[in-house]
Amino acid sequence: MASERPVSSEMLKGTLDMMILRTLVVGDAHGHTIAKVIERSSEDVLEVEQGSLYPALHRLENRGWVKSYWGTSENNRKAKFYRLTTVGGGS
Repeated sequence: MASERPVSSEMLKGTLDMMILRTLVVGDAHGHTIAKVIERSSEDVLEVEQGSLYPALHRLENRGWVKSYWGTSENNRKAKFYRLTTVGGGS
């Protein structure tokens, strides 16, 4: 029987980054929507906390993979939206 290795924080960051990018392939979204899509796609096994989500979005933005802009959410509230750049896999 193989021994289990602890999951490194870098691996978890990379996994969250990939899930965010995969979510944004469908279209632009704000943070709350990104978190909900990831949670639903994992059948609520994963819970995306703001303390992890927003640092990941900023990390992806600093790498040039996503770009943010201000818009209006479906609740008529000001929200920051994120979109993929061509570097991040967008068109």
